[in-house]
Amino acid sequence: MKKNERFLTAPQANDLDKKAQVKFGISGLILMENAGRAVMEEALKILKSSHGKVAVFCGMGNNGGDGFCAARHLLTEGFKPDVYLAGKITDVENEAKINLSILLRLKQKITEIEPRNLGLLKKRIGKFSLIIDALLGVGARGEIRPVYQKVIDIINASGIYVLSVDIPSGLDATTGKVLGRCIKADKTVTFVCKKRGMVYGEGRKHCGKVSVRTIGAPL
Repeated sequence: MKKNERFLTAPQANDLDKKAQVKFGISGLILMENAGRAVMEEALKILKSSHGKVAVFCGMGNNGGDGFCAARHLLTEGFKPDVYLAGKITDVENEAKINLSILLRLKQKITEIEPRNLGLLKKRIGKFSLIIDALLGVGARGEIRPVYQKVIDIINASGIYVLSVDIPSGLDATTGKVLGRCIKADKTVTFVCKKRGMVYGEGRKHCGKVSVRTIGAPL
């Protein structure tokens, strides 16, 4: 931990996001666009010159929206990511829905994760060179739903390099507590500044290397 380094709790991170939109007029779409591009850039650093297969695992909220946006940017870079959604396409809302709709217009296949196809996912996951974890963000509280737990188990058991978006899915951003299950990331790209849960509790052993990126929201 660096001297005078600042960390945000989950409520502080959410308040900062709201302040950017309400006080400064920075739309949520702009923030999501900047976050998605930052994730893509970090993914390219990991992949370097290779064009290995990338899987993007998205949740239903803004973290998933960052994942959809990152998948689009990867498409523009010549990659053909596999995109998985832990829920129903029709249930995605707000800015995440807009980015999902863009992917669908680009003819990107979105695989809805259901209990019946978890076995197939477990078989297919070995073909990927990189997994982008955009399942759950800083707003996660309480024990996460069973479908997320099962997907996290599959990802963690795969041995594939994992890049988490903002915070590893299943980690409490304030306390560093594991919410039933938690992604074991090799690298986490977080926005504005580190979250408190990354350095407290079990945070350190789940985040891997942390890269802090700006997305246009003043601190």
